[in-house]
Amino acid sequence: MDFLGNRNYTAVTEFILLGLTDDPVLRIILFLIILCIYLVTISGNLSTITLIRVSSQLHHPMYFFLSQLAFADIGYSSSVTPNMLVNFLVEKNTISYLGCGIQLGSAVFFGTIECFLLAAMAYDRFVAICNPLLYSNKMSTQVCVQLLVVAYTGGLFNASSFTITFFSLFFCGPNEVNHFFCDFTPLIELSCSDASIPALVDSFIAGSIIAVTVFIIAVSYVYILMTILKMRSTEGRQKAFSTCTSHLTAVTLFYGTITFIYVMPKSNYSTDQNKVVSVFYMVVIPMLNPLIYSLRNNEIKEALKRQLARKLFS
Repeated sequence: MDFLGNRNYTAVTEFILLGLTDDPVLRIILFLIILCIYLVTISGNLSTITLIRVSSQLHHPMYFFLSQLAFADIGYSSSVTPNMLVNFLVEKNTISYLGCGIQLGSAVFFGTIECFLLAAMAYDRFVAICNPLLYSNKMSTQVCVQLLVVAYTGGLFNASSFTITFFSLFFCGPNEVNHFFCDFTPLIELSCSDASIPALVDSFIAGSIIAVTVFIIAVSYVYILMTILKMRSTEGRQKAFSTCTSHLTAVTLFYGTITFIYVMPKSNYSTDQNKVVSVFYMVVIPMLNPLIYSLRNNEIKEALKRQLARKLFS
């Protein structure tokens, strides 16, 4: 213990990310696939943000939150994907101690914002379907901004908790992270100091955020379902369902993978399975969200047609 006590926190100045595979052929294949996914993610989400900005018919709360979700998806994917692509091309992918902390913090920051935004979007659908006459008051610009501030504040708080814990840990070697990014769990396993209490606190904070946002989403959709079932018009039911299916799909994909990683007992899956699921929710889902909302939302499709028509005939 004296030996550890005499060492400073810069004993490990960099980490080695082991990535997904050592097979050189598979690395090239995965590089090309994930590069294509990342390019679609950036272009799809930027297109969503631009379309919502320029289309006046999309200037209401549902699409305000969707544009923020698209921004969060860009940040979430960009926090890990560029470094992951480099990992496929180099023999040994290293990341600095500072860079590792920044990557961890940014991933937690944007991931937490996504949780809050999905909850805010569920609340928006609840008000629109269950209290349509009060929608303009309950989802005013001021309320939307307040919900957005809560999302970013929650993201900053959660990210700060994780990064402070990381920079307070003592790493004396080895420095090989068995993942494609600086995830919290493999970093804790490399720590030479006792991180049980800080890890428990961070897990509690993250778990509380997930639990609260899931609760808001679940309660919102219970009331939505009850309201839809009371509707006499079949057309009204179909319209109400159609406004919720995109969001429900996004929620199921995001929280389903998070549950697998952070809620299921660790003994139930291997590190390789963890990596695959992490690729899905950090790389693939940010690409799928704009596709889900554009393909299943008539208003977005109509707005896109109008903008394309203007470009073609202007």
